[in-house]
Amino acid sequence: MKQHCALKHGIFKEFLAEFLGTFVLVLFGCGSVAQTVLSRNTLGESLTIHIGFTTGLMMGVYVAGGVSGGHLNPAVSLAMVILGKLKIWKFPIYVIAQFLGAFAGAAGVFGLYYDAFMDFTSGILSVTGINATGHIFASYPGRHLTVLGGFIDQVIGTGMLVLCILAITDSKNIGAPKGVEPLAIGLVILGISVSMGMNCGYPLNPARDLGPRLFTAVAGWGMEVFSTAEYWWWIPVAGPLIGGITGAVVYFLLIELHHSNHTEKTNQEPEEEEEDEEEEDSSLKDKYEMITMS
Repeated sequence: MKQHCALKHGIFKEFLAEFLGTFVLVLFGCGSVAQTVLSRNTLGESLTIHIGFTTGLMMGVYVAGGVSGGHLNPAVSLAMVILGKLKIWKFPIYVIAQFLGAFAGAAGVFGLYYDAFMDFTSGILSVTGINATGHIFASYPGRHLTVLGGFIDQVIGTGMLVLCILAITDSKNIGAPKGVEPLAIGLVILGISVSMGMNCGYPLNPARDLGPRLFTAVAGWGMEVFSTAEYWWWIPVAGPLIGGITGAVVYFLLIELHHSNHTEKTNQEPEEEEEDEEEEDSSLKDKYEMITMS
């Protein structure tokens, strides 16, 4: 049966891996927000949300990492394209898979907690107000946050995410042991969540934010999900893309560019051995001359 059902083309495998990995990320992450909000903080708090997204990303990378690299984020995929680690023609395919996975993950959360949503909202799904639930699925800015401040927030946060991912997966740096990379990447999200989450909740991922936002638009929240906060929706889409490129360029220029090549090392080692042999030969000649003179 496996021979008949197994996909032959690698890009289809990568598509499914990115879809499923992003689905896992959103199901765990948005699910943790839903449990906290719908229980009115009796079954969750900020820390449990951070743990939910950390676990979701970690498990999502474990699901997809061996097949597609486990990007789960268009910003990460774009950074890999810029660095030549992902073929450019694969980029739109990865992005589509990530958006569909995030959309499906949001649908999964809504289906899982449908009765709780109806009980919490009395059937009125809204983005603002005391019983608002739109923020369960997508990010919205704090009252203090300006458009420019939100954009900078996303550039810096996503830049740090991509920079740390590159360090973790860099075989010429310390890196992380094989199989432990997803855990290390999850810890990066945990660090960002507890240090950069105040402004807008660290979306850092166009697919993770826009996919669920599109779901809420068609599931009953309406177009308010796009118009709220002076059309905030584009900030967690554009900001992470710029941040991903920035983080990739910074790591490349400051770290990766300066790695010594393996060929240089191998060429240097024989030269050093030859020099040592020459020194030994010269010392033996000196000893021989001293003996003959005596």
